[in-house]
Amino acid sequence: MPELDPEIADDVAWSDAITRYDEAHFMTYVRLLDAEADGAAWQEAARLVLHRDPDADPDRAWHCWEAHLKRARWMTENGYQHLLTEDGRQ
Repeated sequence: MPELDPEIADDVAWSDAITRYDEAHFMTYVRLLDAEADGAAWQEAARLVLHRDPDADPDRAWHCWEAHLKRARWMTENGYQHLLTEDGRQ
């Protein structure tokens, strides 16, 4: 079961399969997609969802937000298919 507020890495290790990090961050991905759908500014999503301070370190916050949102989109376009198979996780 995914955690509600897991520790967030600065970057997402990319894989063509669902990783343990992905599994732990399903809720993070959903929250980012929700924020995007609601038209929230990236700074707000970085602060509230990723616990990054865009005022103190804008480059780090932007990169973290961008990487996690990209992975969240991948999950909705491709990753979910791996959930349907037993061998989809790395």
